[in-house]
Amino acid sequence: MSEVRQSVDLSVITEAKKLTSLVFSITDKSPKKFRFTFVSRLQNLALDIVESLFRANDTYFARDSSQHQLAERLELQHGAATSARLVGYIAMLSLDQQCILPKQFEQISEAVDVCQARLASWVASDRRRLAGWAVG
Repeated sequence: MSEVRQSVDLSVITEAKKLTSLVFSITDKSPKKFRFTFVSRLQNLALDIVESLFRANDTYFARDSSQHQLAERLELQHGAATSARLVGYIAMLSLDQQCILPKQFEQISEAVDVCQARLASWVASDRRRLAGWAVG
């Protein structure tokens, strides 16, 4: 049996993965009439968050990075933030239409808040690092 190498993700990626698992778990129990509206939208947006974060993390960011690379990373981070806001909004609509339960909405909202806070910290860290390079 081959050994699978485990990598350590950024905390924001770990939280986005938790959000995605939560969304899939919750929407699995949603009424079938919402499968092609709220359910698929929530699931796809949650996956979009993880994808954008992986892509942003894989975008080279160092002192000698081009402005294009830095802009690309920031754009991916902002895309993840927008997708997270949309998950929160569509979860609210899902609650209004009785696709998910109030407790499920609360769980999704809390997970979205954690992701957004971790993402904001990551963006702020990148900006501090970039400012430090400009001074140094």
